[in-house]
Amino acid sequence: MKKRSAALPYIIWSSIFVVVPMFLVLFLSFTESGEMVFTFSNYKRFFEPVYFKILMRSIKLAFQATVLCLLIGYPLAMILSELSERKRNLLVPLFILPMWMNFLLRTYAWLAILGKNGFINKLLAAIGIQKLSMLYTDGAVLLGMVYNFLPFMVLPIYTVLIKMDKSIMEAAKDLGASSKKVFTKIILPLSMPGVMSGITMVFMPSVTTFIISRLLGGGQYMLVGNLIEQQFLVTDDWNFGSAISIIMIVVILISMAFMSKTDKEDGRGLW
Repeated sequence: MKKRSAALPYIIWSSIFVVVPMFLVLFLSFTESGEMVFTFSNYKRFFEPVYFKILMRSIKLAFQATVLCLLIGYPLAMILSELSERKRNLLVPLFILPMWMNFLLRTYAWLAILGKNGFINKLLAAIGIQKLSMLYTDGAVLLGMVYNFLPFMVLPIYTVLIKMDKSIMEAAKDLGASSKKVFTKIILPLSMPGVMSGITMVFMPSVTTFIISRLLGGGQYMLVGNLIEQQFLVTDDWNFGSAISIIMIVVILISMAFMSKTDKEDGRGLW
């Protein structure tokens, strides 16, 4: 009885701020504006070529950002994990320090760096190189995603690596295993839970981001997040916006299920 009483505030909170809003979004997605008639028209509309192209572009950029974060983040996590405890305690807070700043401000900072009169172009002009047009491209949007979401890849992998039993690697080396063999047969398989967590934590916000694409893409690169924002705040078509939101929830849940299944299969293969 006491446990139920203790859980009651959380149940009420979750119901008001999670269950009810989700139900409203689901309900709106199956109705037309101003009508209470059940319909699939909002979902059918999303799979028209113009909107489906936006979904594919969003998934493509999110996939590229996730791969880049993994390629950069894994070696960085390994370097951090191999440092002494004193150095780790100094460098890890410095690494996550930018995350304490507002997300919008961090993204705005890249406008001053990549702009025509930004820091990079001023540096190029000083050494006699022609200015580059870096803003409002896929590359700029991708850079913003990698910069903002890289810590979400590094920290889960780093957490797994520092908890790894070093004696296993030492035993493998004593038995004649090369550094490459130790990495591929021991370190990488044991770190897969962190890798899967990092991939999930980077892919999900990347595929639904709208601030990065709006600022660094200059409104020229419409992604799913921008499309949802537009339906709710500009065109006032909440029904279509709700349908897109539900579709993205399904995409994210499928991605999470795939990652979970892959993680379990890797665990079985290891042992």
